[in-house]
Amino acid sequence: MNTIIEPFRIKSVEPIHFTTRAQREELLQLAHNNTFLLHADDVIIDLLTDSGTSAMSSEQWAGIMRGDESYAGSPSFFRFEKTVKDLTGMGHIIPTHQGRASEKILFSITGGPGKVFISNTLFDTTRANIEFSGAEGIDLVCEEGKHPSIPAPFKGNMDVAALEKTIKEKGKENIAMVIMTVTNNSGGGQPVSMENMKAVSALCKANTIPFYIDACRFAENAYFIKLREKGYESRSVFSIAREMFELADGCTMSAKKDAFANIGGFLALNNDALATQCRNLLVITEGFPTYGGLAGRDLEAIAIGLQEVVDEHYLQYRIRSMEYLTEKLIAANVPVMRPAGGHAVYLDAKAFMDHIPVDQYPGQALVCALYLEGGVRCVEIGSLMFGKYDEEGALIPATLELVRLAIPRRVYTQSHIDYVAEVIIAVYQKRESYKGLQIVEEAPMLRHFTAKLKSI
Repeated sequence: MNTIIEPFRIKSVEPIHFTTRAQREELLQLAHNNTFLLHADDVIIDLLTDSGTSAMSSEQWAGIMRGDESYAGSPSFFRFEKTVKDLTGMGHIIPTHQGRASEKILFSITGGPGKVFISNTLFDTTRANIEFSGAEGIDLVCEEGKHPSIPAPFKGNMDVAALEKTIKEKGKENIAMVIMTVTNNSGGGQPVSMENMKAVSALCKANTIPFYIDACRFAENAYFIKLREKGYESRSVFSIAREMFELADGCTMSAKKDAFANIGGFLALNNDALATQCRNLLVITEGFPTYGGLAGRDLEAIAIGLQEVVDEHYLQYRIRSMEYLTEKLIAANVPVMRPAGGHAVYLDAKAFMDHIPVDQYPGQALVCALYLEGGVRCVEIGSLMFGKYDEEGALIPATLELVRLAIPRRVYTQSHIDYVAEVIIAVYQKRESYKGLQIVEEAPMLRHFTAKLKSI
């Protein structure tokens, strides 16, 4: 059979609240042209993020009922710890309430003024936590990753030659760590090859620089390796993931992504002394080391989710869903990141809204247009999220101007995705009727969450 069906049955549903365009115009104005500020009830299809928005399985809900809420030494923690150790092979497993908490703890200890963190591409909270410590974050994505419309199998790779050059320029003693984001979220959800990870890991070892993985979407990345990298065709996704983790000294993870959980994360590492420092800070900021800011029931849900996500029937359906929407958009000549990523479809906002200059945030203008046209909520990943200012206050734009439609796991059906495609195509056909935006209020960091904008 050619049809790839959802590898699950729907057991519980929740209603969608429908709005009219006139209502959405008023709602968007009240939200100051920032879809983060909308009420979720006023969104028809919510593709703002795949973080914490997945549908949990019957086994996960059963695990929630079994969760033990002892303050210290809960059996739920030990089940969680064993699952993560089996997956990563790392010696120290530290639970946190979500991925950015892991980053905050790790970077507070390893970062600081004068320190440098290098990545294929740092995501927003990762970069914010690095810069908050006083350190510098540098992105070194491969050349293929800078061109949305040109397909390549591993556009999330790090530029190894650029990494070697940067190590020499900055001095290896000043580099706190190298972080590989898998899949590369800010770069279009594109995967990283095992060959690239091995090369980066070897270079780090040769220079005694710690190598870490941002593992939010490790299973999707491992499945891409199975599909696209020679020598991995017959390997299980679990074994590929384990090989990825064995190349690293540690990892951070938001369990709100590939663990299907609504909350949670962890920090895993092999360095005994660093693990002790992290646990000490965890106690101050998150909680006792066997719960780390999470309820026992959440630890159970994460452990079960980590086992479910490596199922290849699920991953085949997941990746095919992204391809399905991407193919519909390509057929309508919509500028879109190619090939499809693992967790989201990315529109090339710079090409889509080519009449809007970069300093008028074409990506955010497109985000607003998609909400107005069909009640679809998504997020800008461009100069609103990552732009900086020079000494004169002029915008230093991001490398790419993208709009991400992140698909929650096990939530929407094919008809929902068909509707999303119709909305995007409708906006594209009348794209020149939409205007640019300017910021009227912003926070000093992570401004895209709370910024207020007005139409130009």
